[in-house]
Amino acid sequence: MKKNIAILGSTGSIGSQALDVIREHRDKFDVEVLTAQSNVDVLVTQTNEFLPNAVVIGDETCYDELRERLKKQPVKIYAGNEALCQVVQMAGVDMVLTAMVGYAGLKPTIAAIEAGKDIALANKETLVVAGHLIIEMARKKQVRILPVDSEHSAIYQCLAGEGFNKIEKIYLTASGGPFRTLEKKALENVSPNDALNHPNWVMGAKITIDSASLMNKGLEAIEAKWLFHLDPEQIEVLVHPQSIIHSMVQFEDGSIKAQMGLPDMKLPILYAFSFPERTKTHFPRLDFSDHAKLTFEKADQKRFRNLNLAYDAMKRGGNIPCALNAANEIAVQSFLDGTIRFTVMPDIIEYAMNRIPLIKAPVFEDFEETDMESRRLAMAFING
Repeated sequence: MKKNIAILGSTGSIGSQALDVIREHRDKFDVEVLTAQSNVDVLVTQTNEFLPNAVVIGDETCYDELRERLKKQPVKIYAGNEALCQVVQMAGVDMVLTAMVGYAGLKPTIAAIEAGKDIALANKETLVVAGHLIIEMARKKQVRILPVDSEHSAIYQCLAGEGFNKIEKIYLTASGGPFRTLEKKALENVSPNDALNHPNWVMGAKITIDSASLMNKGLEAIEAKWLFHLDPEQIEVLVHPQSIIHSMVQFEDGSIKAQMGLPDMKLPILYAFSFPERTKTHFPRLDFSDHAKLTFEKADQKRFRNLNLAYDAMKRGGNIPCALNAANEIAVQSFLDGTIRFTVMPDIIEYAMNRIPLIKAPVFEDFEETDMESRRLAMAFING
């Protein structure tokens, strides 16, 4: 039987690549739901090709245009954030790919889990913000959370067949981004365009800036804590500029398993969609003669303070990772808008984190309050 996929954030980088995967494997997957925040043009094109059961536009001001342009198609059309939470619970949905950016992906993911839908998780902020809540809900509902991030997919693949063998440590690999070799002083003058020029991956703007600041690796470390039930001391970030080894697991006997491949997000997307099977593809293969030298170095947490802040948030726990994430979203957007320098981002995040009261066992309403207050604090710092 075909698996019916709901893609939240279908017009973004991960969503578009997911549709590439489905396009190549139409015998295995169908598109049940497509959603976008405001990109009507691309959403219409995708809808005309895949004819999902339903589409949702997050920005309600775009609803009339979307409805008019799709009036000849047999597709249900909705708008608004509440609609996102409703469509993932539709009976025809087998799996939900959460490819939305940032905190906005949390509520639809919760709604999907409540409806018993398996999650292909590309929205790392969901576990960063509310990891203990999401993991406990998934356990109770017997829902699988299948990671789509290349690093977490690599860990997941390395653990296949390992049963109850204990993890001693995991290594999350990082390319190092475009500023890996840049002096600390020079970082003050980098532009958004410089930061968006990633050496190995093609990604959306927010995640690309996070990669340049190493915040992306910090968020992934927090996500890994929840996905694989680890302590912060068991998670190490290792810079690997070639991006061939996507991550590694070290077991308590000292053995290390690594998952390798060309940097291509379609591979972890397909693995999540088809798990536990592996599906034959025509994607390019890794040729070791083209990658004869693989190098590794420790991440520089002095030049890239965001990584250090993420580990601090992970160790403090409770609602502090939520504060980290919210302040970072404000900082990234302000940098992209040209309002602040690249090197000011960690100052903003630290300012917000240190002013949010710790709630050790937060509930959903605490996350909502922490998110709003952290964004207010971040804006107050920026505005002086």
